[in-house]
Amino acid sequence: MSNSLNAFSRRLGHTFADPGLLELAMTHRSYGGQNNERLEFLGDSIVNFIIAEALFQRFPQAREGQLSRLRARLVKGQTLAELAREMAFGECLRLGSGEMKSGGHRRESILADAVEAVLGAIYLDAGMEVARARVLSWYADRLEAISLDDTQKDPKTRLQEFLQSRQVPLPRYEVTSVEGEAHAQTFTVECHVEILEGHTLGVGTSRRHAEQQAAARALSRLEPVKSKSTGSRP
Repeated sequence: MSNSLNAFSRRLGHTFADPGLLELAMTHRSYGGQNNERLEFLGDSIVNFIIAEALFQRFPQAREGQLSRLRARLVKGQTLAELAREMAFGECLRLGSGEMKSGGHRRESILADAVEAVLGAIYLDAGMEVARARVLSWYADRLEAISLDDTQKDPKTRLQEFLQSRQVPLPRYEVTSVEGEAHAQTFTVECHVEILEGHTLGVGTSRRHAEQQAAARALSRLEPVKSKSTGSRP
């Protein structure tokens, strides 16, 4: 195994009995030949199970829906990509030349898939208990910080439900600018709500993220109005 993969293995916290599994886990389909997609399939199921188990034990009074939303937050692609960046996965990815040139080693989906593939490789190399220990270690800060308050719906959904309950037209989102290279774009989105003066702005690395930010800002302006109207009732 190369020096870079040895260093990467130390960052993961696992020394592979079969180094070939780690190499395979870091091989994107663009590289040609065998790739990490089967390991990714396996790792996806494992991380979902381990996080579900951890949440089940941490929140004994939580309802099924709350646990599902917490798990979704922890295992979504954005969170997995954050883990990958913290452990510098991008430095060791094996990508085809075209994918490399387009910034594939920074792409969220590729990083997230690699985390799942590496977890699948660890499971095959050393079993479920070692895989569980690695996941709980990687997620330690996030599991410590998460609470049942985090189970609320995303801002776009909450904004839509807020407006529907008042029979107000749904918000309109408009992309006003897209800047940067294809692999590192920044989106600016306006959120227009009929009962708000002006619009709110959101900025993010994807249209979805920018829309969520704009919706959250609209909600922050609307919710004081909601509180005031609620408080004025006899």
